[in-house]
Amino acid sequence: MKFRTLCLAALVALGTTALSSTAFAYGNQKADSTTKPAQTIVDIAVGNSDFSTLVAALKAAGLVETLQGAGPFTVFAPTNAAFAKLPAGTVENLLKPENKAQLTAILTYHVVPGKVLAADVVKLSSAKTVQGGEVKITVAGNSVKVNDANVTATDIAGSNGVIHVIDTVILPPSN
Repeated sequence: MKFRTLCLAALVALGTTALSSTAFAYGNQKADSTTKPAQTIVDIAVGNSDFSTLVAALKAAGLVETLQGAGPFTVFAPTNAAFAKLPAGTVENLLKPENKAQLTAILTYHVVPGKVLAADVVKLSSAKTVQGGEVKITVAGNSVKVNDANVTATDIAGSNGVIHVIDTVILPPSN
């Protein structure tokens, strides 16, 4: 219970500056296996203003209910600052109903089926996403990258999976 309270308090208090650091204060702690977080991955994102663009995108793509489902899911969650790195107008364009398929492909490229904790991620060189493509995982010392995105916080536990925060939106390879 203490871990969950600490996680939620840290998420609410979290600002862009904190996200640029290498990890949340609790990022390397292990969750108590006897307690299960009450909030889904979506609930956690909705409760953190740094994920407002991600939440808007999930709503536009119709993925909220899916990510509130049983899972488990591992989400590499880009912050608002990550979305802001995209070329001007990109986010607004993706949020249009006529671009729902493209937005869905991008968002599902950030999701890996199953619950993959940081201790497991660092042992991988790639992971297959819900979108169908694979993300490349690179570990160098204490830093982890998913494609070109730096992982800035890890193991944010939800009732249906885990969130790892990234600083760049990762895009699926174009065919």
